[in-house]
Amino acid sequence: MFVDSHCHLAFPELARQLPSILQAMQQARVAGALCICITLEEFETVHGMAMAHPHLWASVGVHPDTEGLAEPTEDLLCELASRPRVVGMGETGLDYYRLEGRSVADMEWQRDRFRAHIRAARRTGLPLIIHTRSASDDTLAILKEEGAGPADGGPGGVFHCFTETMDVARAGLDLGFDISFSGIVSFRNAADLRDVARYVPLARCLIETDSPYLAPVPHRGKQNTPAFVPHVATVLAQEKGLAVEAIAEATTRNFERLFRVKVPPLAEAHA
Repeated sequence: MFVDSHCHLAFPELARQLPSILQAMQQARVAGALCICITLEEFETVHGMAMAHPHLWASVGVHPDTEGLAEPTEDLLCELASRPRVVGMGETGLDYYRLEGRSVADMEWQRDRFRAHIRAARRTGLPLIIHTRSASDDTLAILKEEGAGPADGGPGGVFHCFTETMDVARAGLDLGFDISFSGIVSFRNAADLRDVARYVPLARCLIETDSPYLAPVPHRGKQNTPAFVPHVATVLAQEKGLAVEAIAEATTRNFERLFRVKVPPLAEAHA
């Protein structure tokens, strides 16, 4: 069975289809999914989904790209993180891809927000769910400065939807973070990312959809759902020369280890 370590089921286009999405997950042997929070405004919806279904879990966090909405404080993140079935801090990180005329220096508000998440994660022990785009140097530097890695007494976590270079993968692994691969690894133009997928030890790999975006081949361009995560596992299996069942088992165990949960058997998960 498979686990989708990162999806956005609270997004309206997926939330209104939730019963059919859960049914498709069962048919695809996807036994669990982590529902990711990207704004404080959507947290109650994300958390409600996790509370209503034994095979869904929630995170708490504010995406680095989010502007003009409620700003998280360290104390508020810790308060929300204490709720049942909240198992991760994020998604959080840095994103300099759309500066829109601003300089990197102007993005100090992003870096301050990232630090608040890291400090809340250190206080609560929840693993960090890291988003980094066009900002890997600063992302790694802040993680080191804030002692986010397990070797520094931090909670560690995962670089989600990894699209960075081999050097960034090595640096993330050295800090004690896991690496999660999405449907991007199946794209024809993602040869470098498949090299990274071969390099990352299986014991440090997770799989995800990041749905509703980034549907893997053969569904590229369509709305993504957690039921498509086996396609990501298939690519990892091909790159590592393993059976897809081995990828499913390892990434499920890795998910359980990182987020300190027990994924229910498939029949129980969808009962």
